[in-house]
Amino acid sequence: MGKLDVKKQQKREALLNTAFELFTAKGLNKTSISDIVEQAGVAKGTFYLYFQDKYDLCNKLIAHKASHLFEKAYHAMQEHKPDNIEDKILFITNHIIDALEHNTVLLTFISKNLSWGIFKAALISPPTDGTFDFYSIYLTMLKNDEVVFVEPELMLFFIVELVGSSCYSSILYEEPVPLEQLKPYLFKNIRAIIDQHKAP
Repeated sequence: MGKLDVKKQQKREALLNTAFELFTAKGLNKTSISDIVEQAGVAKGTFYLYFQDKYDLCNKLIAHKASHLFEKAYHAMQEHKPDNIEDKILFITNHIIDALEHNTVLLTFISKNLSWGIFKAALISPPTDGTFDFYSIYLTMLKNDEVVFVEPELMLFFIVELVGSSCYSSILYEEPVPLEQLKPYLFKNIRAIIDQHKAP
């Protein structure tokens, strides 16, 4: 990567980081593009090189944050080397849940704004900005397993929806039960989802 590309990446990162600070402190509606560029220390024209508007920025920010969560979880999983695909998926899931438990600001931001379309952009669309290509790695993990899986995107969708909806309330409010009490049931349900997608 040349110096110009590095500078572009740094400006984009500055805009993303500043937007996260402002969105989580003030909310999306009360944050203007002028607020973001002023605090990031970049020209307003620079903003439009990377984002169409603040809503586009918000979507890309969620994709960016989700990508980092999966990247860290995947690298941690590689160090522990679980035996099979179920254990690999559960390790990654557990790692992400623990990360969000320790960063409730990020959990709240992602949960408020995340839709499957944005999540799909983060994980399934080929990365164009240096983000982690989790979906390709996920497909490779499935392919390298002894079991054949059908509808892998659907399987990932169900797991993401289940984890996102159940863990948000459990982490923030201990509802319906605290997270450690929830996890064994959550993981049983994830195993059941994986089983349903194994080819006959």
